[in-house]
Amino acid sequence: MRVVVQRSKEGKVTVNEKTVGQIQHGLMLLVGVTHEDSREDAEYLADKIAGLRIFEDEDDKLNLSIKETNGQILSVSQFTLYGDCRKGRRPNFMAAAKPDHAAEIFDYFNEYLREKHDLHVETGEFGEMMDVSFTNDGPVTLIVESK
Repeated sequence: MRVVVQRSKEGKVTVNEKTVGQIQHGLMLLVGVTHEDSREDAEYLADKIAGLRIFEDEDDKLNLSIKETNGQILSVSQFTLYGDCRKGRRPNFMAAAKPDHAAEIFDYFNEYLREKHDLHVETGEFGEMMDVSFTNDGPVTLIVESK
């Protein structure tokens, strides 16, 4: 699994001009799943992201996690994170998981964040064409991977 983690002041996902997920202060997550990813990969990344100290404390040091700041998460499936652009001009998406496997792991990842870490998680709609907007705070952007 591969997740782009972006600290966000606010974010929103719309499908066909209807808002399907929206947050205020927190994290914008773009989540990619590959063929061999498992629930263990999802748990590892959820635990890692929930504990990342990427929010400022009273001394402006990056010492606080999303849990400590009462932040929210907007999680969006993103198969293009596994696009291979090394050859030619058209990305190859062979490393991206098939939709049924990717949806299962993506859903489990978000449920694990909700249940194990008691976080407020909003999502886009898996497999749909989505419009994603957010304000990157900092900007702070990290890439975390399970392998």
